[in-house]
Amino acid sequence: MKLLPVLCFPLLLPAISSGHELHDSWEWTLESGWLSQVGNNTRADYEIIPTQLTLRSPVVWTWWNGDDGAQLIVRHRISALFSTIIQGPEDYHLGFNAAPSIEYWLPSGATSFFFSIGGGAGWINSAGGAEGQGQDLTFNWFSHLGVRQRIHENTSLLAGVYFIHHSNMNMTNPNPAIDALGFTLGVGMTF
Repeated sequence: MKLLPVLCFPLLLPAISSGHELHDSWEWTLESGWLSQVGNNTRADYEIIPTQLTLRSPVVWTWWNGDDGAQLIVRHRISALFSTIIQGPEDYHLGFNAAPSIEYWLPSGATSFFFSIGGGAGWINSAGGAEGQGQDLTFNWFSHLGVRQRIHENTSLLAGVYFIHHSNMNMTNPNPAIDALGFTLGVGMTF
């Protein structure tokens, strides 16, 4: 229950920061960007504005420690997805996904490169037909590669390349899927 106030008031995060290293603290990130349809799973030419609110855990596993202070670590991440479909048969997608966050931290402790690959589920306002999604329930898998730079004690900026696949796991015929690739930009706050 101690996390409930933080979940409700994310703007207060800098005030309650624990002062730990950026990667050894809880972190909220809010990211958005632009994705475009790739591949040939559907004839629809999707363009999507993905927005995700992600919670990353403190370090759960240190894979490697360098003599110079660099580290390769693993953290948990879970994201709430809010996507606006600006081109395509549907209008929006709401969902979640989860994955490990593999992060290489430079010796300064202020810059990291991160990679995640995982999946989840969600809800889309399916349009049906030959081009649209055949049902509202969707499943997703994603990969995200990016960089994080600390700009203040508890605040960082993030930029990345993001791929997401939305599918209904062959539960309808036809079975169109959305494969979208693009970029994300965001801000992170530790506590």
